[in-house]
Amino acid sequence: MGKILCIGEALIDMICTDKGMPLSGGENFLKKAGGAPANVAAAIAALGGSVDLTAKVGADPFGQHIADLLTGLKVGTDYLFRDKDHFTTLAFVSLMENGERDFYFNRGADAQLSVADLNNIDLNQYSIVHFGSATAFLPGPLQQAYLYLLHEAQKRHLFISFDPNFRELLFGQNKPAFCTQSWHFLNHCHFFKVSDDEALLLTGTNHVEAAADVFLKETRAVFAITLGSEGTLLGCNGQHTMVSSIPVMPVDTTGAGDAFVGAVLFQLLQMGLPAGESAMSRWIQLAANGNKAGARTCQYMGAMEAFRQLNNTIFE
Repeated sequence: MGKILCIGEALIDMICTDKGMPLSGGENFLKKAGGAPANVAAAIAALGGSVDLTAKVGADPFGQHIADLLTGLKVGTDYLFRDKDHFTTLAFVSLMENGERDFYFNRGADAQLSVADLNNIDLNQYSIVHFGSATAFLPGPLQQAYLYLLHEAQKRHLFISFDPNFRELLFGQNKPAFCTQSWHFLNHCHFFKVSDDEALLLTGTNHVEAAADVFLKETRAVFAITLGSEGTLLGCNGQHTMVSSIPVMPVDTTGAGDAFVGAVLFQLLQMGLPAGESAMSRWIQLAANGNKAGARTCQYMGAMEAFRQLNNTIFE
């Protein structure tokens, strides 16, 4: 049995706890480790999978916090590199009364993960590589490292997973570039997960069924369009079907999509790639279990804290 490698950002979310207050007036902040690839890795490890994260953090207390937390969750951190010249990336967020987010992104070490760093990794120990970075399509060494790892994963015939993780606050002014780069990965991966908004953005369609039809036509990958409480639209073998969600009273939806991806990849690591006439039915089961993991995550505050509640018994 192989391992999973996740690549991308590990960062600190600084969440303003002063309700309705803009960042300029906020005084109280809650520190939470985050970054979608780090979340996916944590979910895989919580379920019992063998997973490493490659990312770059600062040689500072925030970077140490991330490393300690991931190690405690049993995520491999041998390739979580420390950069003495750049601080750990920080994202400051405040939820306004009108539902909008006041956001300030203080980018640091995550951008500096380089091809040279990746050359330290023996890719032969992995069977799955997951690309889930929200920042990898921004300028910086990470952008080139992301592409390099995709190429190396293809050369080794590794299973490639992709989640574009569009962030309006990062790419709102540069959506065409985001879409172009995303489609390069959509065309070369075996599985991808997108939200409903991402599906519409990437396909230029007006509803998710039309987006699914575009994905079926333009890609060879199995895909999941997550629709929150409505379920997951799964595409496989030239058709798509809806997989029901798990009803819960959500406390915090942060990381639910990452838990879904982590659960799917964990199952692939355990059982192998579904194939043949039974592929669709097996993928439906994988997605249903992914929905269970996402639902469980929603019942706890904070993604990393929620992942401590995950284990593979939720699939029973």
